[in-house]
Amino acid sequence: MRLLRVATCNLNQWAMDFDTNLRNVKESISRAKAAGAVVRIGPELELTGYGCEDHFLEQDTTAHAWECLKDILSGDYTDDILCSIGMPIIFKSVRYNCQVFCLNRKIIMIRPKMSLANDGNYREFRWFSAWTYKDELVDFQLPIDVSEVIDQETVPFGYGYLQFLDVSLAAETCEELFTANAPRIDLAFSGVEVFMNASGSHHQLRKLNLRIDSMRDATRLCGGVYMYANHQGCDGGRLYYDGCCCIAVNGDVVAQGSQFSLKDVEVLDALIDLDAVSSYRACVSSFREQASHVTKVPCVKVQYKLCQTFRDGMIPTDPIEVMYHCPEEEIAFGPSCWLWDYLRRSRASGFLLPLSGGADSSSVAAIVGCMCQLVIKDIDKGDEQVKADAMRIGQYRDGEFPTDSRELAKRLFYTVYMGTENSSEDTRSRAKRLAEEIGSFHFDVPIDSVVSAFLSLFERLTGKRPRYKLTGDHILRIWDCKIFKLESGWCWPL
Repeated sequence: MRLLRVATCNLNQWAMDFDTNLRNVKESISRAKAAGAVVRIGPELELTGYGCEDHFLEQDTTAHAWECLKDILSGDYTDDILCSIGMPIIFKSVRYNCQVFCLNRKIIMIRPKMSLANDGNYREFRWFSAWTYKDELVDFQLPIDVSEVIDQETVPFGYGYLQFLDVSLAAETCEELFTANAPRIDLAFSGVEVFMNASGSHHQLRKLNLRIDSMRDATRLCGGVYMYANHQGCDGGRLYYDGCCCIAVNGDVVAQGSQFSLKDVEVLDALIDLDAVSSYRACVSSFREQASHVTKVPCVKVQYKLCQTFRDGMIPTDPIEVMYHCPEEEIAFGPSCWLWDYLRRSRASGFLLPLSGGADSSSVAAIVGCMCQLVIKDIDKGDEQVKADAMRIGQYRDGEFPTDSRELAKRLFYTVYMGTENSSEDTRSRAKRLAEEIGSFHFDVPIDSVVSAFLSLFERLTGKRPRYKLTGDHILRIWDCKIFKLESGWCWPL
């Protein structure tokens, strides 16, 4: 029995925050090794952060990524564990989104991304080029400072797989999981058993269902082990990456990480029986027939064993039932996690919300309330990082820390009802009741005097004073004798 313990992770990486990103990568590798894993994969572009945008066009961004990788290789982090680390790399003046495979303080292969994401919120073609050359691996000259540290001048670069003495592994990167002619098809026919996907996939409603279905289908049709890693957090931009790292085997999910979490580092491991992959493929006659036609895929041969010797008590990880949040939970948890992440990393002290009692502002208030509940839940679970952030933002002193979501909200969430003579008692009472339920520090501030002052100033400057009248389904604005009709949000002269 060939047993292989593998580890994947969710990391909260921020664009251009190299120190924190490097610390999280090191922590994830250390946890994977502590769990006994001999293979570890991290998210796409984990050293730089995924959302660097036009900073990717700066040479320094790539240079700092190499400095981080050199730091990792200088220590014992990659001793006896194969690590896939995501970073940008410039090869012959072209920038690629790459996975760098490291083992025992050496770089054994660099795999550039071949299918870039360029629709929806993604603009990878703006910063990277897709690798299209599949015939053979080429030599990549390592930067001098890296070369001197690891005593290695060149490394294989391109599309291919790693052939160890007892297992074969290959990479897919994010978008390649969803492409019609995915790299894993030819790789599976070439005998690759473990696929490692470094991803930077942001949250969309029900998107997790698509990811899980794709991983299941990928391993159900071709057999094999699929390791999926993802970012988790807001990355400093307007998107939220929802994590949910996974490990799938032959169509079944055997390990699933959290989809919404406030953790900076989450590591997931599983013990895999690779003979089950061989048996699964051998039982499908159509797979055998197609695989018998030799597909030439370049490979790097590594004279090293990764599989563990079977011992009593070593049982492969069983399939699990995938956990999905309902749509209402996704709507609440995604924005809540984004708000907390941005609040703590921006070093701000809280949020201020004009709470009108209407649907929009009330929804935002409810999301902040949900954020406070998530923080307390993680503190109760013993998350020291969340606890430290909450103590700093809430300005707790003398060993005190938050234990109640409403008390925490009172310290960092301020709501204001800015009423006028036109406001209703219904909206005023709704705003007050919601603020009390959430626990925010609530103000009821009449602004009639402010409105009056503004109108007086406008009249003094223009000689006109606006008056409003509702007629049918149009609003007529009367500026003395001139009438303007408001349609579709615009003011047009009649």
